[in-house]
Amino acid sequence: MQENKELQEAIDYKDTLNLPRTDFPMKGDGPRREPEIQKFWSENKIYEKVLEDRKKNNIGRFLLHDGPPYLSSGNIHIGTALNKILKDIVVKYKTLQGYYSPYLPGFDCHGLPIESAISKDKKKNDSEQLSPLDIRKQCTEFVMKNRRLQEEKFKRLGVLGDWTGAYMTIYPKFEAQQLKLFGEMVNKGYIYRGLKPVYWCATCQTALAEAEVEYVENYKSLSVYVAFPVSKLSSSAKKLEKFNDLKVVIWTTTPWTLPGNMAICLHKDFTYVVAHSKTFGYLLVAEKLLSQFNNKISEECIISEKINGKDLEHSICLHPLYGRESPIILGEHVTLDTGTGCVHTAPGHGLEDFGISQKYKLKVLSPVTAKGILTDDAGAELSGLYVHKAGNQKVIELLQKKGALIKEEEYFHSYPHCWRSKTPIIFRATEQWFCSVEKFREKALKEIDNVKWIPEIGRNRIYSMVESRTDWCISRQRVWGVPIPAFYCKGCNKDHLNKQIVDHIAKLVEVSGTDIWWEKDTESLLPAGYKCQCGSTTFQKETDIMDVWFDSGSTHYSVVDQSKDLFDKNNQGSPSEMYLEGSDQHRGWFQSSLLTSVALKGKAPYKSVLTHGFVLDENGRKMSKSLGNVVDPEKVINEYGADILRLWVASTDYSSDMKIGQTMFKQLSEVYRNIRNTARFALSNLFDFDLKKDIVEYQDLWNIDKYALFCLDEKRLAVSDAFNKYEFYKYYQILQNFCALDLSGFYFDVVKDRLYTAGKKSKSRRSVQTTISQILNFLLEVLTPVLPHLAEDIWRYMPYKINSATSVLALRWEVKNIGKDSHLVNFINIRDLANKALEIARTDKKIGKSLEAKLHLYFNNDIQQYQTMKLFNKTELETIFIVSQIVIHDLNDVYKKGNYDEYSLISDENCTVVVTKADGEKCPRCWKYSIDIGKDHKHKTICLPCAKAVEGLD
Repeated sequence: MQENKELQEAIDYKDTLNLPRTDFPMKGDGPRREPEIQKFWSENKIYEKVLEDRKKNNIGRFLLHDGPPYLSSGNIHIGTALNKILKDIVVKYKTLQGYYSPYLPGFDCHGLPIESAISKDKKKNDSEQLSPLDIRKQCTEFVMKNRRLQEEKFKRLGVLGDWTGAYMTIYPKFEAQQLKLFGEMVNKGYIYRGLKPVYWCATCQTALAEAEVEYVENYKSLSVYVAFPVSKLSSSAKKLEKFNDLKVVIWTTTPWTLPGNMAICLHKDFTYVVAHSKTFGYLLVAEKLLSQFNNKISEECIISEKINGKDLEHSICLHPLYGRESPIILGEHVTLDTGTGCVHTAPGHGLEDFGISQKYKLKVLSPVTAKGILTDDAGAELSGLYVHKAGNQKVIELLQKKGALIKEEEYFHSYPHCWRSKTPIIFRATEQWFCSVEKFREKALKEIDNVKWIPEIGRNRIYSMVESRTDWCISRQRVWGVPIPAFYCKGCNKDHLNKQIVDHIAKLVEVSGTDIWWEKDTESLLPAGYKCQCGSTTFQKETDIMDVWFDSGSTHYSVVDQSKDLFDKNNQGSPSEMYLEGSDQHRGWFQSSLLTSVALKGKAPYKSVLTHGFVLDENGRKMSKSLGNVVDPEKVINEYGADILRLWVASTDYSSDMKIGQTMFKQLSEVYRNIRNTARFALSNLFDFDLKKDIVEYQDLWNIDKYALFCLDEKRLAVSDAFNKYEFYKYYQILQNFCALDLSGFYFDVVKDRLYTAGKKSKSRRSVQTTISQILNFLLEVLTPVLPHLAEDIWRYMPYKINSATSVLALRWEVKNIGKDSHLVNFINIRDLANKALEIARTDKKIGKSLEAKLHLYFNNDIQQYQTMKLFNKTELETIFIVSQIVIHDLNDVYKKGNYDEYSLISDENCTVVVTKADGEKCPRCWKYSIDIGKDHKHKTICLPCAKAVEGLD
């Protein structure tokens, strides 16, 4: 007997526990290990293999067409990283769903910033002028270098795609297709050359499209009220002849445009008054603006006469600086918002002015050079002055000398600036090539409503822009781009741009690239035997290039419609399923793509458009080098790893501007660590689980495991819904709460006892493992689109394989319905109440660990709660509540004080929970208190359940 006792005491029961086992590292160590995983993907061609598999089992295509990032630099900023990660999340999710979802990256290569960078570098090093071909050669080298650098950084983000086949807008095949699209638009009559005021950047010395203009709020202008003396009244305005010195007062915020004044515009339906000023005499202004005008000049002008605007038409004023006639005309664009209701009209400096001037056959004068310098046509005193500075000041000075200046003041308003040079633009009438948007605008507006806009407000933004657009200025005065293949007859100066010419040039470009336009003379570029209607065969070629937005705006045709690898199962390219870019692209790529596609095919190039906001620092400020608040994605990756950056993208509501900073990265690192530890717990407790042999059928699972699967199904549906709606921040919240609360905070906590102490092959332990295997499978699915490196890491250490896939990226996202017993959820309220009671006992130092307690549950005639609790067996309830014993009292039993030595007591309207001391002694193996310790003849020091587990009997 003594020998048996000593043998029992010598047994180390720790060795009989099923302690967790896994080689899965606790730390992700992203900066070091992520590149290894990416190398594995690359060397094993995982992207290509998965894509091929999806193509074979094609349930449909989902093409996210990549908007090309600009190659003005080899670096990427945090906004670019956000964009690429968002795209990658969508593509990976759709691929997991089973869609054929190819991702072809692209790069935007032409444009002014690149040409300017090359030109500036040349000026620094050499005073010799670069030829167009030299500029283009150096620009090509510049963008190819930046493409390699950007590609490397995109890959480091974990973005997978066809990088080898990535398109660039300088590839000859791309340029040729762009020209063919252009030729079709020419053939349809959408392209024309005309004299119109355009947005002009004097710094860049080129015309700009609306997409290249940004408005600066609270821009300070010098505004002036100027008197134009009336020299002749129309027949319907004869009643004003009694006012000998009558002057019409105009108001403008651009005094430099006054040399171009050709008329004064009134509204036919407004009432105008002749108001007498002691200082300035008789002045004509709109009646409803007189009070405002009086405040400006600090004088109460007295109304002497009233007249309708239409009665003043064809009256003549004199320009105060030049003495030339400036007739009064009528226009609907005149408003009563501010000013005088008498609008200074300079046809060479404004679209509305130009439009109304055509009706009245006014001369178009724009005495301003490409550099924004006033010419001799503005007069000797103004010639040579820059419009926005000295020009403005000198015009005001001259008006003062002439006695025509009534008031000068600073005026703060929204003013257009070039989005590249950040300098104020000018409106300047020049000969340009235009696309007539108004010819197909109605169709474009209808197509906008056929597109799904995410968020929905995107529809309103682009709709209002297209609705008000009449033309698209597509010519630029540069050399780094695709040439406009037009020619000018030297005999009659007629311009020649037609489909025959464009198609001919496109064939040449497809072989030799667009350099050929500068390499060859005119005769070599034109089709053989081509001549003008006047009979001339000598031509001069156009020197302008296409707007860079025409380059990227043609990708639906130049890329999607030309690449069979992107086609759907109906062998069609565009429309793509999605375009995804920043919200600024409503005026940029989204719009240029829409316009070219509708012009060519009568339909939008996309089925859905997702837009995201801009990235701000964690204090909500715009990032700038001067503030030192720029977040470099490369530094973030080097410190935390790409998955943390990707987790940030998923955690933010991209529909508005997003914040980022060190504090957020630290918080995200904690969330990532918890997700990783959750996966590690699952892996470590499945070390001996065989998916084929050990799985427990649903009906045989413990109820708590069925409950866990029910919760899992809810999460799976919620996550799928979040992904399908592209609301990734909801996915993040679900995932975070699931790992931290549902698993770590509850389920894993209550099943540890079964995992560690139950028999290794017992049904109770296998029930938990079956459930955990389902949880792990779910985690793999939901982590892969957002945290692919972590998901791949988990896949590597899986003790069993779901299938024979080489990579986690080959898995399929399946919306299952495993957990059917929703009624089991009712026990949660009872558990919460019990936890409060246990906490009271702990606080009062009656117990230390909850296993020192025994619970008594009274149900106060609550049948539903009682029946739910009776579904669970006694042992299961003890594990759920993590106590040593639990007593479910009959439904009609009522708790009476004094029945027990209560440690604590708590109740609500449905249940009363009483905590007492656990019966028996503490088992050294499972740490539960038990009255049957010593009853097993072989294992005298442990409880009966543990003895059976050690012997493998349960």
